[in-house]
Amino acid sequence: MIFHTFGDKNKRAVLFIHGMLLPWQIWSRAIEYFSKDYYVIVPELDAHTQDETSQFNSVEEEALKIEKYILENLNGKTYMICGLSMGGAIAAKLIMNGNIVTENLILDGAPLLKVSGFLKKIMKSNYISIIKKTKKRDPKVIERAKRDFLPGERMDDFFKLADRMENDSLVNMIDTIFAGTDIKKIKNEPGILFLHGTKGNEAVSKKAAIKLKEENPQTQIMQFDGYAHAQLAVFESDKWVDAVSEWINNKEASYSV
Repeated sequence: MIFHTFGDKNKRAVLFIHGMLLPWQIWSRAIEYFSKDYYVIVPELDAHTQDETSQFNSVEEEALKIEKYILENLNGKTYMICGLSMGGAIAAKLIMNGNIVTENLILDGAPLLKVSGFLKKIMKSNYISIIKKTKKRDPKVIERAKRDFLPGERMDDFFKLADRMENDSLVNMIDTIFAGTDIKKIKNEPGILFLHGTKGNEAVSKKAAIKLKEENPQTQIMQFDGYAHAQLAVFESDKWVDAVSEWINNKEASYSV
């Protein structure tokens, strides 16, 4: 895992954790916006490192590595942690471990619930095939990726991580992401925003958001009708930044009254 930092280290810290098969640069717009007022940290997760090969073993291990960084470099405190898809599962695990504190937790399409072994088997097969064909630069797979998965300007970053991605890491991601998260009350009661769409597998995210709110009533759920998984953050990053920053501003304004 590699940590990229932006902005003034003396300011409040925010973290952005990317999703499965997404390059860390997917947060470029968020980095540009938030680094003006905050110290931004973006982990380049294991098996997604573009300049060296690394192994993804589990969501738990990724969370512990980020926890260690926060304890050693930020005195165990952050202002905000944002996680997209798999990054949301890592962020939730990180906070629910209870060893660090954050004022705000933003989850987008976080897959926090367990799925069947049958579905995991299908996902493993699909993702292994996608990465194999991406390494060969299969034109159909690349065009489909540009349409449904990642903007064209991020494809070179995706190629770099895909070329180093190993099948064992893919299997470990699926097994540990979809083993489910122990959703419980977060002891310091941070502000929580859970964003999700309504298309396809976002039904899983919707159920996770409801469960999280049951345990943490301060959770605000923001639903984007007609949007697929991670579509807002990946393809309409300006709109994602606007939604998150507006939520933060409204929350802070309510506290100051």
